[in-house]
Amino acid sequence: IVFFLQQQIEVPQPPHEFKDRLTKTGHRSLSCSLSRSSTDNLSSGTKPHTDEEISPQNKEQKNSKGSNDFCIRSIRQAAFGRREIEMAEQEMPALMMLRKATQGEKPLAGAKIVGCTHITAHTAVLIETLSLLGAQCRWTACNIYSIQNEVAAALAEGGVPVFAWKGESEEDYFWCIDKCVNAEGWEPNLILDDGGDLTHWIYRKYPQLFENIKGIVEESVSGVHRLYQLYKAGKLCSPAINVNESVIKQKFDNFYCCKESVLDGLKRTTDVTLSGKQVVVCGYGEVGKGCCAALKGLGAIVYVTEIDPICALQACMEGLQLARLNDVIKMVDIVITCTGNKNVVTRELLESMKSGCIVCNMGHSNTEIDVASLLTPDLTWRRIRKHVDHIVWPDGKQIVLLAKGRLLNLSCSTVPVYVLCITATTQALALIELFNAPEGRYKQDIYMFPKKLDEYVAVLHLQSYDAHLTELTDEQAKYMGVNKSGPFKPSYYR
Repeated sequence: IVFFLQQQIEVPQPPHEFKDRLTKTGHRSLSCSLSRSSTDNLSSGTKPHTDEEISPQNKEQKNSKGSNDFCIRSIRQAAFGRREIEMAEQEMPALMMLRKATQGEKPLAGAKIVGCTHITAHTAVLIETLSLLGAQCRWTACNIYSIQNEVAAALAEGGVPVFAWKGESEEDYFWCIDKCVNAEGWEPNLILDDGGDLTHWIYRKYPQLFENIKGIVEESVSGVHRLYQLYKAGKLCSPAINVNESVIKQKFDNFYCCKESVLDGLKRTTDVTLSGKQVVVCGYGEVGKGCCAALKGLGAIVYVTEIDPICALQACMEGLQLARLNDVIKMVDIVITCTGNKNVVTRELLESMKSGCIVCNMGHSNTEIDVASLLTPDLTWRRIRKHVDHIVWPDGKQIVLLAKGRLLNLSCSTVPVYVLCITATTQALALIELFNAPEGRYKQDIYMFPKKLDEYVAVLHLQSYDAHLTELTDEQAKYMGVNKSGPFKPSYYR
């Protein structure tokens, strides 16, 4: 694959079963109103537009070509969404280079990709790149609050069957997944997933589709965990590439994306001054590291909770205070979860927080904060502004819950597109690899993203910095035991 792409692009040479869990949509019993289009800035007291009172499932919409194979909020938003996508393209140089490679042979010709990811401008660039590489795509959303309605409209206008709108209910969420998968005369042969819900749905409802599926690409911690559950149970029906643990994603997306966006999310929702605030970050993986670096840079007093002694030692050597959540919960001003686990913040811990404490999640799933435990008659939910709820106790104490426990950055702010381009390029190359791999190379197992491709993604992005790599001499390459063109790290390097 790298050889093919290098012929097309001028690259400067170096001078088990799934466990039951809360869905991403949470519980429909929440009394708070759903958020609206990403272009809105409506307060809780603003009456919604009439068009938004009608469920997209009950609308008859067609794009300019006459197709109605989509379900979105409003096709009329397509022009605005197109401008969003064009702006994102300027910050996604590697995908633009991959598009140039399609002037000749298309490496995804014949591919039928079903995708479940965040639907934002940057993922639209990925989807349209896959289409230009020859693939047929059908798409739905992995998160009900990160959907940009105008971007979904632009995709639908461009001919991509997309089923998603901001603020879906739980029933809507799985209806959209089903519509994406269960299309007359169309069967997927590749899956691009974020969180595992799409893979799970196909496994439960349409297992026969796995007979033709060449592979799965998964980009999230929780999604990879669910794949390993299937594998251990002997029920993984297709090869899968674990993009989440690729070096390029861990060191760039997980760190830099969260480092920039956590502050944006907190500021947009609460207007909080972070200097001098006491903050506890649960988890010190790459996401936690990015959050801590940003918070510390603005003068916050940062505590870290961690189960891994190696990550814990890293936190200590960065000057952070390692503590148990129980020991600091009563005094902190902000709680941020970054673990990818469930019930990290329980009802008992929520009871112990001081009034006014801000609680939010930067991990993948909405299960890290036990929001379900707050759905009791003794507590009152008050919508303060978009994505901000006060949970009020009988004695008047209140905590501030952001995005109902879902991803803070993708629900409440924006994310750096250039960093996300790195991950999107990784996903595209992983799909190309699975689709073009000779029969027998990949079995029904979970594989790491190939190291050669890992480094190739970095090479593509270096060009935007006018950066020039140093080239090893033959003697140096022999001494190190590597090829002059890479890969330069062993496959086990993390």
